[in-house]
Amino acid sequence: MITCHVRYVIDSARAAEFERYAKMWLDLVPRFGGVHHGYFLPSEGESDVALAIFSFPSLAAYEQYRKDAASDPDVQKAMDFANETRCFLRYERSFFRPLLPEAPPAA
Repeated sequence: MITCHVRYVIDSARAAEFERYAKMWLDLVPRFGGVHHGYFLPSEGESDVALAIFSFPSLAAYEQYRKDAASDPDVQKAMDFANETRCFLRYERSFFRPLLPEAPPAA
């Protein structure tokens, strides 16, 4: 499994638009075989940072998602919305492999 962490710097004056953009992706990632773990929006402290976390079974599956998403009309709508509203200023993407607790032995 590979997990993608996206850190956005958002325009605080456009937080509602960013939330609308994020909601679009909550439905899009699963369409391409991923699991969206959610967006984490500013609450206290820094008010211009938002996070997104989603996973794919492998790096190859993630790369296929990127390829397939490039021609998807709903993805294009989301990208157009972000470009029109300028709801985020920049983002950075990092990839992780989760280390999860082992299942306890069966009784």
